Amino acid sequence: MKGTSARSALAIVLTAGLALSACGRAEEADSGTSAAASTIGSDPATGEITIWAMGTEGELLPKFVEEFEKANPDADVEVTAIPWDSAHNKIQTAIAGGNSPDMAMMGTTWMADFADDFATVPTDLDTSGFFPGALSTTESGERKVGMPWYVDTRVLYYRTDLAEKAGWNQAPATWEELQQMAKDMQAKAGAEFGIRLPAGPDAFQGTLWMPWSNGAEITSGDEWTLDTPEMVEAYEYYQSFFTGKIADANADVSAGAQENSFVDGSTPMLIDGPFMRGSLATVGGDDFDEKYAVASLPARDSSTSFSGGANLVVFEDSKNAGSAWKLAQWLGQADTQAAWFQASGDLPSVQAAWDEKELADDEDLQVFGTQLETAKAQPVSTSWVQVGAAADQALEQMRRESVSAADALKDLQNKADSIGLD
Repeated sequence: MKGTSARSALAIVLTAGLALSACGRAEEADSGTSAAASTIGSDPATGEITIWAMGTEGELLPKFVEEFEKANPDADVEVTAIPWDSAHNKIQTAIAGGNSPDMAMMGTTWMADFADDFATVPTDLDTSGFFPGALSTTESGERKVGMPWYVDTRVLYYRTDLAEKAGWNQAPATWEELQQMAKDMQAKAGAEFGIRLPAGPDAFQGTLWMPWSNGAEITSGDEWTLDTPEMVEAYEYYQSFFTGKIADANADVSAGAQENSFVDGSTPMLIDGPFMRGSLATVGGDDFDEKYAVASLPARDSSTSFSGGANLVVFEDSKNAGSAWKLAQWLGQADTQAAWFQASGDLPSVQAAWDEKELADDEDLQVFGTQLETAKAQPVSTSWVQVGAAADQALEQMRRESVSAADALKDLQNKADSIGLD
């Protein structure tokens, strides 16, 4: 889904007149060179716009933004690709030295680390069409300091062929059905374990769908709320999969392990994001997609998954903030986002993009779009990494049956209280 198809899609976008006219928005224009861009305006972008992007996005963006440059001939977008493992330090150093770019791609878990150095979103940048979970990651106090670019969420993957052997012809809709289906996969379809549940680093993030689906919140005001009755009940449910030997507490967490166990049928259910589809095609072959399906996560009070991804931010000391926001606005339009999905596989953060042909014709992909409607994000907090690491340790104790969910969460709450919520 790369190359010519993406360029063709963008050509259609431009033919339709996508040149940042910002129809229906404020008509006042700034010079495009002011560091304080309170509005975007309708004038074309001008001047050099520097942007840093990580990973695959950094590799694909230079070619992709050529269409923006055609629509804004006096603008020149300079993309710098940065490896993920050095990006945080590089951004920190650039800010300290007053050498930050005009804008950057920013992982949602990093927003709080640099929020004071991000410009406030212009008043005429319409953010009403973004998924709520993604939009929440751009909020810092009373300010919006970024625009969601692409999103990620988790859904249930399950082997339909083995489910049929186990007596199931549809996905589990509730917590009880999920656990029963997992047991039936073992007893009737020959699976070693019924489901793989998150373990190791970031396990807490990967299990947040459970407390959220049970009506829990992990923060309230300026405090962590990690040992409430709703939280305890959710993680008693999590722990029961391991005490019941339905999930493997010693599952191999090395690269490719969960794909292999899913393809060979030894663990026929897992919870993961959209890129798992490509990984399963690589391991299982092109026809393997006929042996599995995806579904929204089973609900207790609701079906609520995790929302991740990346935002676009403009720095306070940008020399071309107005034009940088024009670029962000273009990247946030529905048809541009659909074309970016074709080029990169990144899921659109704008809900209207899911009605575009590139996404609307894919039934399984639409499951992710439905899940994103209720997905929630982690708090925008500099404490998140520390608390998340402590929570990963608590989940490890639960999996090993060395401590009850209630006791593990009580200890986690004490640790979180000492860390604080900043």
